[in-house]
Amino acid sequence: MPFEFRKLAIKDVILVIPKVFDDERGFFLEGYKKSDFFANGITVEFNQDNHSKSSKGVLRGLHYQIAPKAQAKLVRCISGEIFDVAVDIRKNSDTYGHWVGEKLSAENKHMLFIPEGFAHGFVVLSDKAELLYKASNEYSKEHDRGILWNDKDININWGIDFEPILSEKDKHQPKLCEIKDI
Repeated sequence: MPFEFRKLAIKDVILVIPKVFDDERGFFLEGYKKSDFFANGITVEFNQDNHSKSSKGVLRGLHYQIAPKAQAKLVRCISGEIFDVAVDIRKNSDTYGHWVGEKLSAENKHMLFIPEGFAHGFVVLSDKAELLYKASNEYSKEHDRGILWNDKDININWGIDFEPILSEKDKHQPKLCEIKDI
């Protein structure tokens, strides 16, 4: 099988480690294979691919979409390094308000599967980073939501010792406890 699937501390978030075939020419890996993902419980149909590039210190998030346009995501860093975070925002979950994070990089080639019901964010650790990620639903401005990146109740350890660069939108997101439409 070309992937290893590791359940994280929040069991529905899965670290996906592809098998990499390296030789003197470079490398090859499968970034997604429906049959393997489905066989390992990731039965999401992806409907949109996104590509972002950010500079060191940029923090994007925490973002999510509400039903009926909620999104599961499969995130991969293809250039540089990021710290990628998923926050459980499923009100009836035992891990509601908890987070998990993983370093994703061009070097380690790991991917993070984030199911619906989670907010997602990342901070760029290298000079620049590019991400490719699949989403199960198309972007919908009407259903787009966010949570403040430094919400004290969630208490994410971003692993940075600097003030991140944020969009105006991300500077003014509500705290998780203030959100009523999850």
